[in-house]
Amino acid sequence: MNAITPEIQVAIARVRDEIAALHAELVRYGLVVWTGGNVSGRVPGADLFVIKPSGVAYDDLDPSTLILCTLDGHVVADTPGSDRAPSSDTAAHAYVYRNLPEVGGVVHTHSPYATAWAARGEEIPCVLTGMADEFGGPIPVGPFAIIGDESIGFGIVETLRGHRSRAVLMQNHGPFTIGSDARDAVKAAVMLEDAARTIHIARQLGEPLPIPSAKIDALYDRYQTVYGQRGLSQPPGASLREPGAVRS
Repeated sequence: MNAITPEIQVAIARVRDEIAALHAELVRYGLVVWTGGNVSGRVPGADLFVIKPSGVAYDDLDPSTLILCTLDGHVVADTPGSDRAPSSDTAAHAYVYRNLPEVGGVVHTHSPYATAWAARGEEIPCVLTGMADEFGGPIPVGPFAIIGDESIGFGIVETLRGHRSRAVLMQNHGPFTIGSDARDAVKAAVMLEDAARTIHIARQLGEPLPIPSAKIDALYDRYQTVYGQRGLSQPPGASLREPGAVRS
């Protein structure tokens, strides 16, 4: 690996701060229990990412406890946190970053409602306008894969490549979300769990009403191009949603 320049050191520090803060959001929104789940973020301008250490409580996380890795999933020696083992999902995150260069953040949780859909191996249908806005269609199911190597990463990439959804339900495991940066990926995880819960409740009352595909397209386009303070920033995940690069 090339020497880390002062500019890259500044970028690493910013990503460490962001990732430490975003793990607290997983707890705040009830997406994780105990030490399960993780957030990672790509370091701008470098083939590096920052990820949670394995088995460390969320209350014990701070920027210095997070781990810097190469895009091959190797821990960068002699950096803060490098004496710890990285998340067991590190190889999966690394695979996503290597194969989806537009992705700047990856999140994994075992949030209860989304994981319940994953246990059934059933995609979440797009029957809510908010889900059409955020994901542009149903949440797809990825293949069953064993934790610890690149298998999960391969399943994520093969399922989401070219897809409007920024979330995938890995069968019998749980959800993974991607984003233009780590915050965007956390937002996707929060919105995914909200949709999974609401649609589960709706199914207890009867069959949810479908939204026509043309209306889903219109809702998605409106949200990505009109919603929010357009002059201030790009929409969440804008770099992942170039026209013509997605499918519903």
